[in-house]
Amino acid sequence: MIEITEDCSSLQDRFHFNEIYSLNVLEGSWVLYELPNYRGRQYLLRPGEYRRYHDWGAMNAKITFYEDRGFQGRHYECSSDHSNLQPCFSRCNSIRVDSGCWMLYEQPNYSGSQVSVPPLRNKQQTSSHRLRIYEREDYRGQMVELTEDCSSLRDRFHFSEIHSLHVLEGWWVLYEMPNYRGRQYLLRPGDYRHYHDWGALDARVGSLRRAVDFY
Repeated sequence: MIEITEDCSSLQDRFHFNEIYSLNVLEGSWVLYELPNYRGRQYLLRPGEYRRYHDWGAMNAKITFYEDRGFQGRHYECSSDHSNLQPCFSRCNSIRVDSGCWMLYEQPNYSGSQVSVPPLRNKQQTSSHRLRIYEREDYRGQMVELTEDCSSLRDRFHFSEIHSLHVLEGWWVLYEMPNYRGRQYLLRPGDYRHYHDWGALDARVGSLRRAVDFY
């Protein structure tokens, strides 16, 4: 076992590791790279336990983009990194992740807003969603429980900031601005005692959506 608290450009050179079969993210969000010097396929790691490499999406990855909702219309399959999808299809209204964990970018060349999309493992994962948001760190202050999408946390609950949250069931996407706009953060089941735990630089929030809408 090795504990890491800072960046490492080569696990093989530093620790003689060229394979990892399990890991436990104790604090913060990390990006795991397939190759040294931060190259190759990337896997976004949130706080939590990963008992097998399948848990962070390491496998023969495959994602399919559909022009219409409900996995209908023309589609495009992708099994490797792609710096520009615009020539491949004109619009995208549904996505199916068969394997792997993918990072989607708003603009070509891996720029703009981004969101991590995990594989859809089973029906139970999307059948129930529940999370609690708190106005202060460490689950203090006013608490609100959500089980459905919310396009404006400020209008509905008078929340403009969230300092901690607890995802009880399902996967969620937290948006920086109302109406599902701005920077996005993927929330898997677990504890988030501080906004740094989901990768945010500040506590500003605008809306929340169940991650089932991405599949």
